Amino acid sequence: MTTHNDVVRVGLLGLGTIGVSHAKALAELRHRAQLVAFSGGDSEKAADAGWPEAVQSSPEELLAREDLDVIAICTPSGAHAENALAALGSDHHAVVEKPLALTAAEADRIVSLAESRGLSVHVISQRRLEPEVQAVRRALEDGLLGPLRLATTHVHWWRDESYYSAAPWRGDSRAGGGSLMNQGAHNVDLLRWLAGPVEAITAQSATLAHEPGTEDTTVATLRFASGALGLISTSTATPPGSPATLTLHCARGVVEIGQGELLRWDVDGVPAPRIDAAETGIGVGASDPAAIGIAGHVQQWTEILDAVQEGRDSSIPGRDGAETVRLLEAITAAAATGRTVTMDELR
Repeated sequence: MTTHNDVVRVGLLGLGTIGVSHAKALAELRHRAQLVAFSGGDSEKAADAGWPEAVQSSPEELLAREDLDVIAICTPSGAHAENALAALGSDHHAVVEKPLALTAAEADRIVSLAESRGLSVHVISQRRLEPEVQAVRRALEDGLLGPLRLATTHVHWWRDESYYSAAPWRGDSRAGGGSLMNQGAHNVDLLRWLAGPVEAITAQSATLAHEPGTEDTTVATLRFASGALGLISTSTATPPGSPATLTLHCARGVVEIGQGELLRWDVDGVPAPRIDAAETGIGVGASDPAAIGIAGHVQQWTEILDAVQEGRDSSIPGRDGAETVRLLEAITAAAATGRTVTMDELR
């Protein structure tokens, strides 16, 4: 389905914490988008997010509506695949919060269904659009940094018990909980996007500070197709919580990305790009997920609206999101089995 409307009509599945962020982002783009209906939450939440006129519906009613162009899926992670398949099956484009699914098989089904029906799936990976990330990506593509040797990302955050009790799925690995899949997914996606395809993974995980049910700390080592090596560590058991970082050690020097800022650029003969961190609007969710802000969602929704109106994929399509799910699943499998897992095993 390709919309030719000046305004893209959106239905929102799930008006929880992240759903409210999407609603607020869409309100910033009211001249281009209309939140027609939502499920979950309540009318007061919708009004506070800028949409007093939006209609509250059951998920089934929302999926059946014919006056929607796009369905945005902001339900708990374990429901993403089912919801995305239902949205596509009812002839709507889908916007899916990270992760696209919990398994590579589910993610591949979503991509295949979208392609067979001529629809698009857009995965929320807004950190790719941050100016410091874009600058590093361009430098890599232009060969300014030299070959990659070591890539690391660390997401050392803190979540107290109230965070888990407010939404029990966050502490259930079968529902997409855990520090890797829930908190670490964005940085894992960035690492894969910047450093290139991964070939093999080893990993360990543990529950160190919270009730058993899922890991709250994971560490992994990677071997990239390029021959470079990598490290990933994620945790919600490290108070008071630190901003996430991603570091690339290349032949000509090192660059380090923070959350909304470039922390280090030490590259022989290449000046650092000029980036005004104050203009990015990116918050830090090290100890409070509500602090992250909506600037990234506004930016990605802008691109999604362009893509939907022009009948094309955005720069972060479902197929790319599926590859990140494949890596997350491989890390989980490596931690569970204690063996080296290759990406080819999950294809």
